[in-house]
Amino acid sequence: MALSTSSVITLNINGEKRTLPVDHRTTLLDALREQLDLTGTKKGCDHGQCGACTVLLDGRRAVSCLQLAVAAEGCEITTIEGVADGARLHPVQQSFLDLDGYQCGYCTPGQICSAIAVIEEHAAGWPSAATADVRPEAGPPALTAEEIRERMSGNLCRCGAYVSIVQAVAQAAETAAGRTTGAADGEMAV
Repeated sequence: MALSTSSVITLNINGEKRTLPVDHRTTLLDALREQLDLTGTKKGCDHGQCGACTVLLDGRRAVSCLQLAVAAEGCEITTIEGVADGARLHPVQQSFLDLDGYQCGYCTPGQICSAIAVIEEHAAGWPSAATADVRPEAGPPALTAEEIRERMSGNLCRCGAYVSIVQAVAQAAETAAGRTTGAADGEMAV
């Protein structure tokens, strides 16, 4: 008896359950784009190196080109189409618009999903490779431009909009923290 190479799965995407048949080798990216018509998530390198396909799985960022769709069953999946609150943009989306954190826009959905997770990781006190003092008693590091660049390093922008992306992430983090500071360039404390 041959083993089946496909299944019918139910994915929880942007708060909506979607049932679809998939080949076991289908990536989450291909299921989103090709079967569910959620084309905001972009296919860049298809090797997990550019971040264009970044989505949120249970609130954590994941490159959907390396995630099998069958393995995402049971997870809360958030794509770029699900980050806004109706017509009201997510603060990260608004910051990207306000500060021109995009040029061609191809990488922007992945950048925004990643930035949402970055802000949450930072607020939870998670250190990064750029964090000087990782001891728990040191508390969360300041969200400097260096911290943001390190935390966003898995997302490439072929147009080179990095300066504006860093500023947009900092502004969104300040908004999320409920305050706006006039921090000097490079020292965007949150």
